[in-house]
Amino acid sequence: MKVGIIGVPMDLGQRRRGVDMGPTAIRIAGLSDKLRQLNHQVYDFGNIPGPDRSALKMGSEKLRYMDEVLRVCGQLADQVSKIVSKGYFPLVLGGDQSVSIGTLTGLASKGDKRGIVWIDAHGDFNTHETTPSGSIHGMALAAILGYGHPKLARFRRIIPKALEKNSVLIAGRSFDEEEAKRLRRSKVTVFTMKEVDEVGMRRVMQEGIQIASKGVREVHLSFDIDALDPREAPGTGTPVSGGLTYREAQLAMEILYDSGVITSAEFVEVNPILDEANRTAELSVQLMLSLLGKQILKTRK
Repeated sequence: MKVGIIGVPMDLGQRRRGVDMGPTAIRIAGLSDKLRQLNHQVYDFGNIPGPDRSALKMGSEKLRYMDEVLRVCGQLADQVSKIVSKGYFPLVLGGDQSVSIGTLTGLASKGDKRGIVWIDAHGDFNTHETTPSGSIHGMALAAILGYGHPKLARFRRIIPKALEKNSVLIAGRSFDEEEAKRLRRSKVTVFTMKEVDEVGMRRVMQEGIQIASKGVREVHLSFDIDALDPREAPGTGTPVSGGLTYREAQLAMEILYDSGVITSAEFVEVNPILDEANRTAELSVQLMLSLLGKQILKTRK
């Protein structure tokens, strides 16, 4: 496989600083070399230029830094589109979850229908009308599916950027009240940690893959590292107890690889300032390797 890496060092979509250093931390953990050891062709397209929050105006309290977030997302969308046109599997390194708006815009500009597997402790389904924080990383999935402020929902005039009925949220365990109501009314399929506990990760992933891939040729993976329990992945800005174990997350990646449906991916919300000796970035790299074919024993084809 040809894998194209693109970093997005942005922290404007959430309140805690430091997640803009995530792409560097992931690269330091050896992502490119380890992907090459799996016999992939790897090209690192570098970073989208990161904004300096200290020099920016926040704007509306309900849509913090929206214009600047969308400027960066526009640059990312253009780069993702180019990477896809060159035949690469796009692997985006965040940055906060708001970068997903740019990733999906770039993918959707190619015109193919797609599903989403969204692995996250949170719903990211708020809008400017329901958000308690004003942080756009909590509105990313809603915007991608065409909900929220017109500048977000109608970004680049692609509405929606993925199919709602093919969108699957996995590992959720922290939803705002109004956000939860909106999710229940939507066509998004939600597997909370309760479902993971009750039926196991294999069944959740198998059902999720079936839903996300039904009738489409492409499925995007968005993995927020806070899906894992903070004891496993301390380096993230919005930790929530009771999350996935490392082994559950790795199994999920292995099942996605075996399914053959994932055509693009992003890993977001790694915050080195909150981490312990780059542990969370190194864990993220291991998950990416499992998604892209690393096996415990090299006996499977």
